[in-house]
Amino acid sequence: MQDPLLAKANADTYLGFDFGVKKIGVAVGQTTTATASPLQTIRSINQNPNWEIIGKLIQEWRPAGLVVGISKQADGSDNLVTPRMLKFCRQLEGRYQLPVFQQDETLSTFEAKQMLFDEVSVSASKLWEVQDQLAAQLILQTWLNDRKRKDH
Repeated sequence: MQDPLLAKANADTYLGFDFGVKKIGVAVGQTTTATASPLQTIRSINQNPNWEIIGKLIQEWRPAGLVVGISKQADGSDNLVTPRMLKFCRQLEGRYQLPVFQQDETLSTFEAKQMLFDEVSVSASKLWEVQDQLAAQLILQTWLNDRKRKDH
């Protein structure tokens, strides 16, 4: 029987990640529609990614690739969490044998908070739960938009 992780990938489906030490936001998007949607927020275990949940999402969605937001300082240098983000990228690639694309995410979590607070009037506790998946959506949407522009 074939390993479900090796089942045929959905050629137009990508998962986006907003990596954080305490939690990781996840979004899903398609290149055909060039749209991304928030999926869920995964709580980390002792400051490590919850690989069991990430593996289940990859098995469920069978993405063609993964997109990870990478934040840097305004001058382009690494910030305190950049090395952990890059390690997360290497771990994703090694575990799931999928291409991992890095996307600048400098303001994605801030933008997500602003959108939720301003446009939806989300409470502070609800904001904490959903801001990362919305940030992942913004990261993935930016990547999809960039890819679409390059294809035309």
